[in-house]
Amino acid sequence: MTANTRTTPAADEDRPPPVRPAFGRETWGEVAYLLLNLPTTIVGFVYTVFMVSMGGGLAVTAMGLPLLACGLIGSRALGRTERARARALLGTRVEEPTPIPGPKRSGGFFPWLWSSLKDPVGWRTSLYGLIRLPWGVLTFSITLIGLFVLWPVLPYLTRAMTQLDRAMVRGLLSPVDELERRIAELESDRGVVVDTAAADLRRIERDLHDGAQARLVALAMGLGLAKEKLLEDPHAAAAMVDEAHGEVKIALQELRDLARGIHPAVLTDRGLDAALSSVASRCLVPVKVDVDLAERPAEAIEGIAYFTVSELLQNVSKHARARLASVEVWRSGNRLMIRVSDDGIGGAGIGGGGTGMAGLAERLGAVDGLFVVESPEGDGTVVTAELPWRPRGV
Repeated sequence: MTANTRTTPAADEDRPPPVRPAFGRETWGEVAYLLLNLPTTIVGFVYTVFMVSMGGGLAVTAMGLPLLACGLIGSRALGRTERARARALLGTRVEEPTPIPGPKRSGGFFPWLWSSLKDPVGWRTSLYGLIRLPWGVLTFSITLIGLFVLWPVLPYLTRAMTQLDRAMVRGLLSPVDELERRIAELESDRGVVVDTAAADLRRIERDLHDGAQARLVALAMGLGLAKEKLLEDPHAAAAMVDEAHGEVKIALQELRDLARGIHPAVLTDRGLDAALSSVASRCLVPVKVDVDLAERPAEAIEGIAYFTVSELLQNVSKHARARLASVEVWRSGNRLMIRVSDDGIGGAGIGGGGTGMAGLAERLGAVDGLFVVESPEGDGTVVTAELPWRPRGV
């Protein structure tokens, strides 16, 4: 598989527009957008003036500030409509800003009121509604005249005018605040963490129910039968006790495997070097382990690193058809670096569905990590993972 590449919106915007027919679908979409500028800008201007004047004028009373806060929330709704219009008619996609939490989630009425009054998204949308009225009148007039008189140059006029519209939408209606973007990322990552934790709990419950619990129930029944036969048939009872003894050993091994899957004791006691060496010893392929860490990272980061390497080595055993593999772990600045490579058949990929490679990428992304796979066909696989370094005990 080739390296995971990502195209940023900024890179798309810097590209020149593709060649298109003079009166194609894009041109008519721009014409419709410019003609709708007049009614939408009138609505936005009237709403903003009314909201600001009423809220500001009544600010000396108890109703003024709550009215202004509700008005800013209404401005957000107008901004959402304008983003949808730009997306549908101009093909301009702008991310939705983070919604303001309600009074219950904000901690009460006054915290909600304060966060609503200082909401930058609401104020930017209000500014958008105020300054757009002259532009809406101008673009409506030019487009209407162009449809009947200047139609030979109409595509060029609409492209020039909508470029300014696109710039205003991106500049005033997008969540340009870095904090907004960060909040959106954290909300998405929180959902991944919650889903991952729920899946782990279901896996542990299933393993207990189908494995050790069922075996222990059978063991209890076997010991009960042996107790009943103890006086009647001591030899049969002894055989049943011997069989139960074997079942106990198997149940203990299953419980140890389950405990290792939750959090291995060797990782807690001796750190990543010993824990990864233990994982490598169970791999079907000879693995060279090189851990170069002067100190141990935080418990959570250490656990994620361990389970990442463990799952990658399982993939090597099952799918790589490799002769050799290697694991390297080191610290680079404020990042914990992990590289797992093999000389197998390659062709690995990050698929969908939240399992395998995709699941690892999601888990690392949830803690500000990175996950990159390089796996050309027939030339082995190199997986590089990065995790944020946090000192132990912090």
